[in-house]
Amino acid sequence: MSSGHNSKKNKELLQLDNQLCFSLYSAANAMTRAYRPLLDALDLTYLQYMAMMVLWEEQSVSVKRLGERLHLDSGTLTPLLKRLEAKGLVSRGRSPDDERVRVITLTDAGQALKIQAVEVPEQILCQTCMPLDELKQIKQLCDQLLKNLSS
Repeated sequence: MSSGHNSKKNKELLQLDNQLCFSLYSAANAMTRAYRPLLDALDLTYLQYMAMMVLWEEQSVSVKRLGERLHLDSGTLTPLLKRLEAKGLVSRGRSPDDERVRVITLTDAGQALKIQAVEVPEQILCQTCMPLDELKQIKQLCDQLLKNLSS
């Protein structure tokens, strides 16, 4: 009798609809698709938008700190920053305190883009059709999951 129970349990464990990872993956893809037309209007990819959000907060940041905030390695970050620099949104330089430290600084054009970008979170919020408190709860749970899986 227990082998039948284990067989049913094992089958349930391998059902796609029971997988948290698939729900997270699907929701992340849907969220990225929702952002795409809004970010196309800003001529930014999703990762470029995330980098710009950090810069709109901090104005200037080391590449290391930016990578930590975005959970990205330098191999992903460097080409992204080169593209933002080519668009005139950021400048890459060296820290005056330590020549070894690369620093990314927002340009005037990058700062001006913030005015256009202000509408993006509001439009995404409308598309979710969910109350803000529920979305905050989802974010807190995702943050906790990331922390647990990263430790």
